[in-house]
Amino acid sequence: MEESISFLDKIRREFSVQEVDIKTYSPQTLAFVGDCVYDLVIRTILTGKGNRGVDGLHKDKSNLVKAQTQAAMAEIMKEYLSPEEEEIYRRGRNTKTASHAKNAGLSDYRKATGFEALLGYLYLNGEEDRLLELVKLVLERYRDTKTCRKES
Repeated sequence: MEESISFLDKIRREFSVQEVDIKTYSPQTLAFVGDCVYDLVIRTILTGKGNRGVDGLHKDKSNLVKAQTQAAMAEIMKEYLSPEEEEIYRRGRNTKTASHAKNAGLSDYRKATGFEALLGYLYLNGEEDRLLELVKLVLERYRDTKTCRKES
């Protein structure tokens, strides 16, 4: 039986990208990758629900990837993290940036950066299963909290 090769490994092989110690990467670099990975997961989920207009897809995607939502998800996620994952999240959250999202407060922006840094770290570390496990968990819990708020 042939061993499955991850998308990341295929990218590295096809484009001669060397593996590096990602623990040396800045939290902003990890968040740069994590932002894209999370966006791709959300786009894949939304398009998997059926073919529909791009405007509706974009609106739904934007609601899930904005800093406020990611900050809420980061709060949900924190209790499920290993010590190593907590450290990556904390480093991302505490990183100093020159600016922040125009539609988010600094606190939400920093939590969102920590969230994205952790996802970038997991992706670059080849831990796609853990990345997807966490995203699924926070999406489910986030939807539950939004449903509870609407019912109140």
